Amino acid sequence: MLRSPISDTAAPHCRNITASWPRSLATSTSNFQLTYLYDLSLDANLWLAEMAFTPRPLRDLWLLYTVLTILLPLSNAVQPQQLLRPALDASSKRVAVIGAGAGGSFAAYELRKLADEAGIPLNLTVFERASYIGGRSTTVNVFDHPAYPIELGASIFVEVNYNLVNASRDLGLTVRAADHARPRESDESIGIWDGKQFAFTMKDSYSWWNIGRLLWRYGMAPLRTQNLMKEIVGKFLRLYEEPLFPFQSLSEAAAAVDLLNTTSSTGEAFLAANRISTLFSREIIQASTRVNYGQNLGLIHGLESIVCMATDGAVSIDGGNWRIFDGAVKAANADVKLATTVTEIVRGDDGTIRVTSHPSDELDSPQSIDESEFDEVIIAGPLQYSGISISPPLEHIPDEIPYVKLHVTLFASPHQISAKYFGLDGKKDQVPETILTTLPEDLDLGQNPHGVGPAEFWSISTLRTVDYSVVKDGEEQHELHYVYKIFSPERPTADFIANLLDIDYPESTGSVITPHANTTIGDLPETEISWFHEKLWHPYPLLYPRVTFEETLLAPGVWYTSGIESFISTMETSALMGRNVAALMVQLWKKQEESKSSSPLLSLKTEL
Repeated sequence: MLRSPISDTAAPHCRNITASWPRSLATSTSNFQLTYLYDLSLDANLWLAEMAFTPRPLRDLWLLYTVLTILLPLSNAVQPQQLLRPALDASSKRVAVIGAGAGGSFAAYELRKLADEAGIPLNLTVFERASYIGGRSTTVNVFDHPAYPIELGASIFVEVNYNLVNASRDLGLTVRAADHARPRESDESIGIWDGKQFAFTMKDSYSWWNIGRLLWRYGMAPLRTQNLMKEIVGKFLRLYEEPLFPFQSLSEAAAAVDLLNTTSSTGEAFLAANRISTLFSREIIQASTRVNYGQNLGLIHGLESIVCMATDGAVSIDGGNWRIFDGAVKAANADVKLATTVTEIVRGDDGTIRVTSHPSDELDSPQSIDESEFDEVIIAGPLQYSGISISPPLEHIPDEIPYVKLHVTLFASPHQISAKYFGLDGKKDQVPETILTTLPEDLDLGQNPHGVGPAEFWSISTLRTVDYSVVKDGEEQHELHYVYKIFSPERPTADFIANLLDIDYPESTGSVITPHANTTIGDLPETEISWFHEKLWHPYPLLYPRVTFEETLLAPGVWYTSGIESFISTMETSALMGRNVAALMVQLWKKQEESKSSSPLLSLKTEL
């Protein structure tokens, strides 16, 4: 029988058939099969008419044959398409992050993003033994007033800190210039004090004047330092991108970008090798390493020495830099356990990891023990200070390294810093609002970790002014008080604070205050010190020269972010290592799934 001509209704009929298929079926069907179905639909009416006169058994057999003719080619076409794009294991990955500082928060943040992109179900738990998120980045409020938050830890980040800059933007946080609240009542913004005199000062404005004074005193050293800093930072930033990112070994990555020559020598030797004058190194660069790391150039390695000079675009977050890390953890949609201390990690033979934790204030209570099971654990803080028992022993145990002991003293006072203390003949407008320190020319402390020298402090900063209400003669009055921050290797005495502010206080009172007693800032009268807060940190390691760094994977399923602390210790680098660990984990999960999907049986089916 001859075919009937194509009717106007045939094409819509065919489109209705294919439109009703699942998308995966419709898109994977070959052109030949679609043509076959199209031709079949054109003859549908004629075929049905013929079948009406066919005996029932033959009609059923013919119908079965037709269906098989259609479905068998489709089954061969669709099956390989599914195997080429295997679905990831539907079971959730259970990950514990121990520590909610920069490293831990960014590990959680990046894990969530990468897992969601890869379609990997993820259950995240973040343990933090403190009652807040942020680790060494936290604030305290002057007079307990939320309008006056002051950074107690990490205070600033800079424009090349891309992880912090990008997260601040993505999380919708407000960024301010780092010194936006500084009073600016002095003609001098920064001074370098060597314990005897101000070796160098910089004006609050007149940038050309500052540049001229720098070149006049230090020659080409400032320009050479700037060029060297840009070169080194450029090498470091290669760690942020493929093919180096993510890196399994920090030691190998540092070698790949040619940075081991900067970490293998002291800052003093590295700067001299790059023709940076001794005068500029001692007065300017060493002042920077002391305020940032409490270490002199004779101890700290060259890489950390030069990155201290990358200060362009220094900013902070309105309300505190901790908000970056708090926002990152919230965006990670993690189960957050604050004020919870992890005490034990046990790796099982089946690949699971048991984590034991307690409320931080109930470590001695057996009733408060909690045990949870995970697939992976990230230790996001120095292992040596964690107090965590790990069994079986780790394959790679991080070295115990000494950390700097840093006293941070915040206080408010109606008094400005005394010009007399610095030998400035009572000229208050000449006392710099930020005072950094260095060693005098005739003193070389080498690698002595107790290297503060005659200055006795690392830095003193005038942060801002605040309004203070006092009652005098039965009336409330408002005074302007100055807020200061001191970094020092030892706890400041009342005698030191009194001399710094030129406070006259009696040699004998009811509290037995004398100028030579072992007293503290809390012993001074409230009329002189209206508010204070003290904190002892171990914020960064002693950055001795080295060419190897801790492993990122300490044992199967146990990851570590703090190996980067001995390389460069900043909020930014901790955030980088958190992202790096997260990327390595997801990369490994994908490889495991690909390995499952590439079994011989599946390969055979794909080829068929």
